[in-house]
Amino acid sequence: MSLPPSVASAASVPSVNGTGSTPAPIALSRKAKAAIVVRFLLNEGAEIALEELPEALQAQLTQQMGEMRSVDRDTVARVIDEFANELGRIGLSFPKGMAGAIDALDGCISPQTASRLRKEAGVRQAGDPWERIRAQDIAVLLPVLENESVEIAAVLLAKLDVPKAAELLGQLPGPRARQITYAVSRTGAVTPDAVDRIGLSLASQMENKPATAFASGPVERVGEILNFSPATTREDVLSGLDETDAGFAEQVRRAIFTFANIPDRIAPRDIPKILREVDQAQIVTALAGADAAGHGDVATYILSNLSGRMGDALRDEIEEAGPSKPKAVEAAMTQIVGAIRALEARGDLELVLPDADDT
Repeated sequence: MSLPPSVASAASVPSVNGTGSTPAPIALSRKAKAAIVVRFLLNEGAEIALEELPEALQAQLTQQMGEMRSVDRDTVARVIDEFANELGRIGLSFPKGMAGAIDALDGCISPQTASRLRKEAGVRQAGDPWERIRAQDIAVLLPVLENESVEIAAVLLAKLDVPKAAELLGQLPGPRARQITYAVSRTGAVTPDAVDRIGLSLASQMENKPATAFASGPVERVGEILNFSPATTREDVLSGLDETDAGFAEQVRRAIFTFANIPDRIAPRDIPKILREVDQAQIVTALAGADAAGHGDVATYILSNLSGRMGDALRDEIEEAGPSKPKAVEAAMTQIVGAIRALEARGDLELVLPDADDT
């Protein structure tokens, strides 16, 4: 370890009294003490996030360590003991500045509030912006490569992980992909400051999304509503959507799950799990009226994927129940669909995705 030259000489030739008693403690500046503590922690293998310090303090610490020589064990022990005592007296510490406060409250305040406070205070989000950019989905990164300048796109591509960069490049038109690839070969002269500024700008664009009032998209919301609507209403709405926006109507049809979709979108192993969520009387009513409603194949699929005893018991109850009113049958079928949706929402069931050709 090292001290400034003036202190180093005092450490090498300590002052003693005529009786040869213990030398007087060396007077150290706070900068020298900080350098000793940092050097000690580094020697012990501790990871210190010095990069989080302001650049001026990083420079002062480095200069201080560069001026220092050796330090005796007693001095090191005294400095470390003083440092430990200071830490022990701290009951609570707060982050410095608005940026630190916002980061400390991450997850406790809404993203909209955090974004507004950062803009008002003129502070950036902590951490490496490129880490946040690399975590983005392909769907978010692709428009950036398509719309930004070739130079910016080249820097972005060079900073991404190789597999993700290759996947993005494969989704670009040939001429654009060639332009960006050539520009990557010219990024060697880009300075770290420029790369950091580009990262901050891109991360800000990606994260500065307007707040939305709904958690799901319009397709999912309309599909969810039509799932629980009467069949006549559902078909009437979809027919109207076909006339006004055929593309949206097709997406809604893919999002809809009805009683008729059970054979195509429910795995056989999940049938018993679904029926356990529905009242037995509702199951009997739905299956008893399935033939008349044009869903005999669904009833067959459900019964064939039950255990022998459970299937036979249900068949007996269906025969005894006889025909039911169409509204009661539809309501019972809706109960089964509701149970499927509830299981899916809890993560206990996964629907089989329909093929586009089947829509």
